[in-house]
Amino acid sequence: MSDKILVLDVVGLTPRALQHMNSLRTVAAAGFQAELGTVLPAVTCSAQSTFLTGLMPRDHGIVGNGWYFRELGEVFLWRQHNKLVGGEKVWETIRRERPDYKVANVGWWYAMGSTTDTTITPRPVYHADGRKDPDCWTWPPELHDELVAELGPFPLFTYWGPTADISSSRWIVAAARRLMPQHDMTLVYVPHLDYDHQRFGPDSPEAVRAAQELDDTLAPLLADARDSGTTVVVLSEYGITPVSRPVDINRALRRAGLLHVHTNATGELLDPWTSRAFAVADHQVAHVYVDDPADRDHVAALLRDLPGVAEVLDDDGKTRYGLDHARAGDLVAVAEADAWFTYYYWLDDDRAPDFARLVEIHKKPGYDPAELFMDPEDRWVKLRAATALARKKAGMRYAMQVVPLDPSPVRGSHGRLPDNPEDAPVLLCSDPAARRESMGATEVRDLILELVGAPVPTH
Repeated sequence: MSDKILVLDVVGLTPRALQHMNSLRTVAAAGFQAELGTVLPAVTCSAQSTFLTGLMPRDHGIVGNGWYFRELGEVFLWRQHNKLVGGEKVWETIRRERPDYKVANVGWWYAMGSTTDTTITPRPVYHADGRKDPDCWTWPPELHDELVAELGPFPLFTYWGPTADISSSRWIVAAARRLMPQHDMTLVYVPHLDYDHQRFGPDSPEAVRAAQELDDTLAPLLADARDSGTTVVVLSEYGITPVSRPVDINRALRRAGLLHVHTNATGELLDPWTSRAFAVADHQVAHVYVDDPADRDHVAALLRDLPGVAEVLDDDGKTRYGLDHARAGDLVAVAEADAWFTYYYWLDDDRAPDFARLVEIHKKPGYDPAELFMDPEDRWVKLRAATALARKKAGMRYAMQVVPLDPSPVRGSHGRLPDNPEDAPVLLCSDPAARRESMGATEVRDLILELVGAPVPTH
């Protein structure tokens, strides 16, 4: 047993993808491989919060990658403050016995304001004139300039968007290698499998190449852990499965007269203040907020009749899945295995808001995987992107309007609970003494405590 531990979140890792990842398989060869359960929704923020607290979404409150903030009347995705997450984090539990236990967080979500000793998290620079530049937020603050001098600026535009590639994961791994020797626990999140698995599907040649590419990138970090006697835990939040059917849940609510919009110079905007019902789409799960409880049965019936919807959870359904929290939708829709939810609410693309054609994760009232593509129907899209980039470099205002409004190119998604263990999350551990055949997401915290020799508290 080692006091030092590396907890590596390889998003999208499944037994199927692992077949192409020789370096990661050495972790299991030294220790063990286990089936890993996930939570509903099987998305980054919810799963990570469960791993670190041992709690279900009903208790830690992270019901998705975003939700409708009822007290503000706004939809927000990808918030970053750790205070949103309820419950004691695993390192806080360890510190009851070891107050000087040092922890580094490299890329795990809800990092800002956390109690970790060292933190690195993506955080763009938003200039007053509307320009956006890549950057990250660090604690302590001086680490930022040290990393930029050594590794260059955080490559934000390869972390997400049409140009997403291995560069961001390489930067993250390099930063983790720099920090791991000074910390007892190092949390590392690598996003690369998300990209081509969603673009082309998890069974595509591109997805296989992405797995091999990421495995090569991880090899030096795994070697560092092996050479230093650091215990390694590798886990994933979800598996990406093939999809072919986008479900326009908000358009269905609008056509039924339940969703309202208002219009300004940017186009049509979702109006949550006056809508009787609207959905916050999050991959294969959608939180549906219904203003008047008397409308719930009507809305539920409408959604159950919508092609591509497998299940609509009411209060009892949310309780069954551990999703009964005030932040959750009044109803929660779950897509069929080959379907996923768009956030689109406009009925005419000419009236789409200006942000719809941008990579704009904070303005869109739902997740948009089409941001991984440049519009294939626009023959001039690369020229327009180059022109926008030139304007940016010249210090001028610009809009990178390259994202398609047709969601059909998306070939992979996640969020519902997996049907096949080969497409489900997986856990690898280098310590054979902790062997399990399977474990739930709520048990990851306790495994980490066991591996570092800390007492496991009861809930």
